[in-house]
Amino acid sequence: MLIILSILTVIGFFLKFDFREWLPPADEKLQYLSSQDKNLLENNVQEKILQNKSSQAKNLQDKILQNQGSQDQNLQDENLLEKKFPEKIIHDANVWNSSSQDKNLQNRNITENKGPCGCEKCFSKDDKLLMSSLNHSIEPFLSATTKLSEDIFQWWKRIQIEQRNFTFYKATVSKLFEIFPPVIDLGKACSARCRTCAVVGNSVNLKGSSYGRLIDYQDIVIRMNFAPVKGYEKDVGTKTTYRVMYPESAMDLDNSTHLVLFPFKIQDLDWLIKAFTTGFSGRSYAPLKSKIKANKDLVINPAFMKYSHKVWLEGKGTYPSTGFMTLILALHVCDEVHVFGYGADSDGNWSHYFEVLTNKNLKTGPHPGNHEYNILQQLANEKTVQLYKGM
Repeated sequence: MLIILSILTVIGFFLKFDFREWLPPADEKLQYLSSQDKNLLENNVQEKILQNKSSQAKNLQDKILQNQGSQDQNLQDENLLEKKFPEKIIHDANVWNSSSQDKNLQNRNITENKGPCGCEKCFSKDDKLLMSSLNHSIEPFLSATTKLSEDIFQWWKRIQIEQRNFTFYKATVSKLFEIFPPVIDLGKACSARCRTCAVVGNSVNLKGSSYGRLIDYQDIVIRMNFAPVKGYEKDVGTKTTYRVMYPESAMDLDNSTHLVLFPFKIQDLDWLIKAFTTGFSGRSYAPLKSKIKANKDLVINPAFMKYSHKVWLEGKGTYPSTGFMTLILALHVCDEVHVFGYGADSDGNWSHYFEVLTNKNLKTGPHPGNHEYNILQQLANEKTVQLYKGM
């Protein structure tokens, strides 16, 4: 019995013993676990930061390489353009990017220039052919106040055998300016202005020239007849300020382009009136558009056409070509003239950049093409105009 009691006493002693004393306190355990979690979290965060930094560095490197590639390409393009256009004096390395910063710099330079215009080279007495031929008293554009003499009318009516008389002509002009603005004001040259113009002919030598960007850089771009732009942008540009035409070569225009009509007969003036009103139904040597879309319209003065023929061409040929008269027009309204797409091809044919030549003996008809080009060449030699001869 004593033995049994002793055993029970020992068992009871052990049952009273708190085994929790052998275990770490609960808060220490939690602290230990929290420390482990914190270290793990910090490791994860650090790893994430390093990963993000690596990704950002990679993106930055890619962007730098991409920008360098773009800059290299732009530099290559500019070098090619400078080689292509040695005639064009470029002052700003970013001249091809007509940004507002470039334009502000150009305007500041113009303001500081005290010459007759704001360009680096203005027309002057050194331009011998220009000074001997240019006559600013001749109004390039017809207006309600234009006083055309009967002598000039008689010269003009012989261009395409006009049958109607001077009285009929004056009545038609009066009707014309019931529709269109009676006064034309393009502004006069002054020291604060440098109006640059691109006169774009239709010669095949424009093909492959890559003149498009240089043409579009000018303030005014003058194009001829129905010569297309779409599909030829790299060579001829996209901008058109004035579209020179006559009824047989007419085309619809957007709102930013002026129609400049070269009238060769009274019917041409009548066509312009009706093409904007009731519709024209007459006939000519080629099909005519009954109506036309355009909202800025100018008409060349017949006196200006005679002046181009008698003074500039010294009466050679039956009458000047549209291209030649447009060149003379540019000398009257621009401060700096750049000429593209003029002249015959290497075989002497006067073919167009937008057509496949079928007539291997294509000349200039009643126009003295070779003489006109010689005058253009003389103007270029005297630095009066910049001539770009293309391919």
